[in-house]
Amino acid sequence: MTAIPRRKSQPHSDAAVRPALLDVIEKTLADGKAEDLVVIDLQGKTGIADHMVIATGRSQRQVLALTDRMLHALRDHGHGRAPVEGLPHGDWVLIDAGDVIIHLFRPDVRAYYNLEKMWGATLAEPASVLA
Repeated sequence: MTAIPRRKSQPHSDAAVRPALLDVIEKTLADGKAEDLVVIDLQGKTGIADHMVIATGRSQRQVLALTDRMLHALRDHGHGRAPVEGLPHGDWVLIDAGDVIIHLFRPDVRAYYNLEKMWGATLAEPASVLA
């Protein structure tokens, strides 16, 4: 059964959608050898998404490859075509997967913006949903 993405304004009617989408994202990033994967639970903090995933690619080429792999995985698992920002440069790519926002960085760009600090997460925390 394929999960159907829902609009952010709709209530959480299908609790299986969130974990399935996160599983696809985490597996895809792990298969692409992304580093320092952090998943931040945004529920109750913002209305933009339920979760934020942050990962690092070792180079511009790897960030672009991870982006391509992610877009194919989302489409293949029934989540449609996700909007993407930052693709031409490959320093910081943002993928809007609806309930999950994915940030892919080169190491120096990730350190500069430090989104984990902004949202209260650290790399010392495990790559799982953070409260």
